[in-house]
Amino acid sequence: MSANITPYKDSSKSKKEQVATMFDAISKNYDGLNRVISFGIDVKWRKKVVSIVAENNPKTILDVATGTGDLAINLTKTGAKEIIGLDISAGMLDVGKQKINEEKLGDTIKMVLGDGEKIQYPDNYFDAVTVSFGVRNFENLEKGLTEILRVLKPKGIFVVLETSVPTKFPYKQGYNFHSKVILPLIGKLFSKDKVAYSYLSESAAAFPYGDAFNNILSKVGFINCKDFPQTLGVATIYTASKQQ
Repeated sequence: MSANITPYKDSSKSKKEQVATMFDAISKNYDGLNRVISFGIDVKWRKKVVSIVAENNPKTILDVATGTGDLAINLTKTGAKEIIGLDISAGMLDVGKQKINEEKLGDTIKMVLGDGEKIQYPDNYFDAVTVSFGVRNFENLEKGLTEILRVLKPKGIFVVLETSVPTKFPYKQGYNFHSKVILPLIGKLFSKDKVAYSYLSESAAAFPYGDAFNNILSKVGFINCKDFPQTLGVATIYTASKQQ
């Protein structure tokens, strides 16, 4: 997938380094712009992720590519005792820490600077792992998914929320216009990083969604891989588990 889709086309840095730089640059505006760009529907999608995770009564949860911690904060509703928000961007984590402190959730949520492709936790540690709009930013998708499988407990649940592309007319055409024209335009107007939102739309379009992503999950060792398209297919929730 999108290892060749990078934020800065003329950079000598790796995709991983570029993604960290990009999110550091847009971290202060990220939450507000996200609400505008998604029309607030992403809040509803995250609630569905939380509902799926809660059915498994997890005690420990890892939220990979946690960003500013929206999903990690929502996941406290599962009753989990330990939630780790892992991200490669210190800027995004700083915003998330402020939100967690305001919500007085510091005893439950720990924000950790780290690489989703080299997770610094033991094998079979987490009851659940989530990723919200982050797997397409992995430099090596299969390596990142393999690491997630490693730290997930047997019979644990893995839930991914990621963008996808509608396939039916006129939703496909509307999605293309929004992602290729509106999203980059909003990013240029309101973000000091002029290429960030172009990258986000390009990486979304290049990401293997639906059966293609399920096949990758199965290839690295996940079982019971399922996908649930959301809002006419503009996003998809994926669930998978680890064999006992």
